[in-house]
Amino acid sequence: MDLTDRTEHLAFRQEVRQFLDKHKATAPEETAHSFRLSPRPYTDTVKAWQKLLVKNGYAGRTVPKAYGGYGAEPDILKNRIIADEFFAADIPQGLYSQGISMLVPTLLEHGTEEQKKTWIGPTIRGDVMWCQGYSEPNSGSDLASLQTSAIEDGDDFLINGSKIWTSSAHITPMIFCLVRTEPDASKYQGISYLIFPMDTPGIDVRPLQTMTGHPSFNEVFFTDVRVPKNAVVGGRGNGWKVANSTLKHERGMLSNANGSLERLNKISTLLKKEMLDGRPLWENKNLTDRFVSLQARVQAMRFHEMRLLTRTKDGKAPGLGDMICKLLGCELNHQLDALAIDALGEIGVLYDGIPSAKEDGIWQQWYMYDLGLIIGGGTAQIQKNIIAERGLDMPREPRHQKGS
Repeated sequence: MDLTDRTEHLAFRQEVRQFLDKHKATAPEETAHSFRLSPRPYTDTVKAWQKLLVKNGYAGRTVPKAYGGYGAEPDILKNRIIADEFFAADIPQGLYSQGISMLVPTLLEHGTEEQKKTWIGPTIRGDVMWCQGYSEPNSGSDLASLQTSAIEDGDDFLINGSKIWTSSAHITPMIFCLVRTEPDASKYQGISYLIFPMDTPGIDVRPLQTMTGHPSFNEVFFTDVRVPKNAVVGGRGNGWKVANSTLKHERGMLSNANGSLERLNKISTLLKKEMLDGRPLWENKNLTDRFVSLQARVQAMRFHEMRLLTRTKDGKAPGLGDMICKLLGCELNHQLDALAIDALGEIGVLYDGIPSAKEDGIWQQWYMYDLGLIIGGGTAQIQKNIIAERGLDMPREPRHQKGS
């Protein structure tokens, strides 16, 4: 791929810069990262900024106008220009979340026309937040073994069962959820993908305190929860196929290379600002060696993502490329966090709220949060197994024998 700006892209870069110059005063201080670390409803300022970005094509850029997006044709170079210019101006980019980054592309691929028109616009504008009802107490890595049931009752389903590790369920008004609607079908054929409000009678949410200090996960219990049959996405019994679309987009969200670049840029600023024995940390050879090594890996991840976007634009499947993003991207973010903590020394391990903490303790929070992401969304071990078996044609992992 030729990454040199052509006339069209030079003009577009100028257009982005003019937008940022004009509107930077209204940009919020909070970023999508801060809402991920400490889940809470978006503020009016954040939602106003998101709507401005959507209106001008800097968020929801390729979502069709009929569903509330900007309606632009896919252009990888323009995506890169937007990211580069927002980073250079240190201004928050568009929000990412389970609704915006995972459900919206799933609905575009599998949703009915009514579902697309009802939910995509409010979701990309930040007006509606979603949680994901996937994992269960006995169905984590083996997701297809889920047991939450949805039994027909007239025009509705009655849902019973429970979910766990449900991010943001305590603050989101909507859920996309996997349930078993065909108990006699095979493991992968009897699942349906439903969307419904979290204030439906019979739903009990219990927050789980995590090592970040914030209750970002939850247990969710369903007792005779009544959901209309038209809440199914992608057809009854086709939930496994729909769920895999969402999982593909989840892997992309968790390991987004722009997120890694944002961390890297913050570390660059930190190393230049913080002093040791009267000299900036930037002159510490150990730290700069680690920084340059991680910088090369961030750049490699950005190019890898662009290669996958090119394949998608050409109508080709990403293959195992998105699993490589999940595996390497999550580990890379954790190592970036570790570098920042090491650079800050003993102050780097202080949490937010402690007066002497630097950077509001954000690196300690990210370090703990990103450790969880190496496990969540498909553990690193699962990703390695799949890449080895399907991508490198290595022998399959021995299966456990019942009764042994």
